[in-house]
Amino acid sequence: DLVLDPLLNTRVPMLSVQPKGKQKGCAGCNRKIKDRYLLKALDKYWHEDCLKCACCDCRLGEVGSTLYTKANLILCRRDYLRLFGTTGNCAACSKLIPAFEMVMRARDNVYHLDCFACQLCNQRFCVGDKFFLKNNMILCQMDYEEGQLNGTFESQVQ
Repeated sequence: DLVLDPLLNTRVPMLSVQPKGKQKGCAGCNRKIKDRYLLKALDKYWHEDCLKCACCDCRLGEVGSTLYTKANLILCRRDYLRLFGTTGNCAACSKLIPAFEMVMRARDNVYHLDCFACQLCNQRFCVGDKFFLKNNMILCQMDYEEGQLNGTFESQVQ
């Protein structure tokens, strides 16, 4: 298996076919793996149904193919971040952002996805849209250029 970050997360490659000959033992249930497919994670072999998150029981061979380990627990990304991740506050609404939630970043600021919009006109940004960060405010191009014309802003393109 490919280790991305020692003791934290590991890619879970599925072996397409179990090698001929000696059957491997499952680290989860301790039974022989008779299935055609098996998983290898943490230098052990697993039935597809036995490699599960200790919290939510989701099958880790299916969920993004990355597992996390800490405190002798095998976890999916969401539960790992929920239990051990850090949280922060949204730069726009100041509310807490859970560690597992997707965010947008602009310089040192972090935003809920729903809060990442122009703070003057509330226009939501699409992928590829240009935005500007001035005085810790996110601005769309139109509001930024209007402020430039009025002499309100200096150039800080993101």
